[in-house]
Amino acid sequence: MKMKVKEVADLVGISVRTLHYYDQIGLLTPEYSNPSGYRMYSDQDLEKLQQIMFFRQLGFPLKKIKEIMNDPGFDQREALEMQRKLLLEKRNRLDQVIKTINKSIRHMKGEVNMSKKERFEGFDFSNNPYEDEARRRWGDNAVDQTNNKLNHMNANDKKELQQQFNDIYRKLAEIRHMDPASEIAQEGIKKWYDYLNKIGDYPPTVFKGLGQMYVEDERFTKNIDQFGEGLAEFMCAAMGIFADRYK
Repeated sequence: MKMKVKEVADLVGISVRTLHYYDQIGLLTPEYSNPSGYRMYSDQDLEKLQQIMFFRQLGFPLKKIKEIMNDPGFDQREALEMQRKLLLEKRNRLDQVIKTINKSIRHMKGEVNMSKKERFEGFDFSNNPYEDEARRRWGDNAVDQTNNKLNHMNANDKKELQQQFNDIYRKLAEIRHMDPASEIAQEGIKKWYDYLNKIGDYPPTVFKGLGQMYVEDERFTKNIDQFGEGLAEFMCAAMGIFADRYK
């Protein structure tokens, strides 16, 4: 029995906009359509969507997921076994962090002693995945320019910048259910464009690419959607429209 896009969205717990985006980029395009022209999802489509969701849970960007799943040598069972292994490793890391939290609480209660080294067991900040991704996409110069501006700001300037950031995101979250092409949405996204160009160099093409990264990379999506479910997808669409009109 085939399912409509809204039914699949409700079943999986994602938005219709996400499924449309997967279709748009060729990640998950249902094979069938009903007489009205609407996409219909088969059991095979749902199996493929499950694979996508496992990869997303592991933090794989959509571009990489598409590359893996479109490989002629892709084997669904092997992928599931690999995903299970990676998720178990992720769980073990989280278990260690939780263990550190629990011990820290007991230490604060005076129940146990905790060494300086033990306070940081389970953490791994050997690299910044967000910065690494930015450098890969746009080169060292763009990232270094932004870092240089931030490093030369005093504490008050940084505090004001953070406040502006929060204000922009809160206002965008309030209108995230509107049409991304609407005048209100585009006015809101322009404030984000202007904000970014205060601290770096984000021409329209880079701005659009940044928006795409908001939905392609689960790490970004989760952080942005803390302001409101679906905000990352809304911003991606609005930023793309803004960049195209800017040209």
